[in-house]
Amino acid sequence: MITTERVEFEGALGDRLAARVEHPAGPPRGCALFAHCFTCSKDLKAVVRISRALAERGFVVLRFDFTGLGESEGDFADTNFSSNLEDLLAAAEFARRRYGGPELLVGHSLGGAAVLAAAPRIDAVRAVATLGAPSDTEHVRDTLLAGAFDADPEADEAEVVLAGRSFTVRRQLLDDLGEHRLTEAIGRLGRPLLILHSPIDETVDIDHARRIYKAARHPKSFVSLDGADHLLLRDERDSIFVAEVLAAWAGRYIEARREAAGEADEPARPAAQVVVRGGPTGYTNQIELGRHRLVADEPKSVGGADLGPNPYDLLLAALGACKSMTLRMYADRKGWPLDGVEVRLDHSKIHAKDCEQCESETGRIDQVRTAIRIDGPLDESQRARLKEISERCPVHRTLGSEVEILSSEAVD
Repeated sequence: MITTERVEFEGALGDRLAARVEHPAGPPRGCALFAHCFTCSKDLKAVVRISRALAERGFVVLRFDFTGLGESEGDFADTNFSSNLEDLLAAAEFARRRYGGPELLVGHSLGGAAVLAAAPRIDAVRAVATLGAPSDTEHVRDTLLAGAFDADPEADEAEVVLAGRSFTVRRQLLDDLGEHRLTEAIGRLGRPLLILHSPIDETVDIDHARRIYKAARHPKSFVSLDGADHLLLRDERDSIFVAEVLAAWAGRYIEARREAAGEADEPARPAAQVVVRGGPTGYTNQIELGRHRLVADEPKSVGGADLGPNPYDLLLAALGACKSMTLRMYADRKGWPLDGVEVRLDHSKIHAKDCEQCESETGRIDQVRTAIRIDGPLDESQRARLKEISERCPVHRTLGSEVEILSSEAVD
């Protein structure tokens, strides 16, 4: 079952930007960052459906509101395409610190133009996808904002109605939209590109997809969203189809590059080092163990989001896994018919005076109870020996001995 996390980060203009993160039920295949369309929000039905469908297919997905839109702080009138790019880069940096990505950028409409322009500046990105994206930013200026200042050509700002809502726009937005050279950015994208576009899109004509495809270098792909409207609201199956295509297409590049690079695309650090990253709010932490990703959290009853096991659960899991692995190695070396091992563990705090084998006599101590089930046609002496060996696993020994923890401030 996927879960949704509420997060915030600072945008380009210093405002707090609201975001949601969809987490898959199991280990993530990668992290995706979703940029919504002009004047839309992260909560547009299509954005939510695609994000959740991607999470169901194994991706962590971050969707956020640009400055002045949705739940984010700031004044929309102060923004432009350049500030949107900086917001997107801020979101990517947040995703890097928190989730180790983003490996996949997805942009809808003008958000698609934004991911095309921003991708070369985000090292983690391995693949880029656009949905109904314009091939140039002037498209927004010349269509959605056409005639905005006709009533008062000397005015610095004007009111426009988009999708039934009124927005204040300033002349600097129109000027900024005319300054970007998206075709050049597409040519130096340097990442695999997937273009998804409806042939009957009435907001951004299909010819924009042709121009993006022509400007891009290989590998590049085009998928026709036959019968879909621009916002993908007419039929929710269109959103599911988009997510299925995205997951299959992006997974190929993300997983292939990880396999080819091995540890080379990981941050330089000792092989045995574990990295844990927490965010600005909440208890959810992302754990990196080489190429592996885990999530730690606290239950909702104590203020967490319950997106993963708590630290003590992870500690018990490490001990249980160590015992099981140790028995497997020993049985294989002896040639014993060990079919399987199940280790059950729980942790509690008890009074020292109640512990018969503890040196401490006062205060409270930690107690870990383990119960091991050993499966297979083993005789009693073999079973007894395996139980004895389980007490000698490295993690058991570490927890049972004096441990020195050295603390220092990390410097990037």
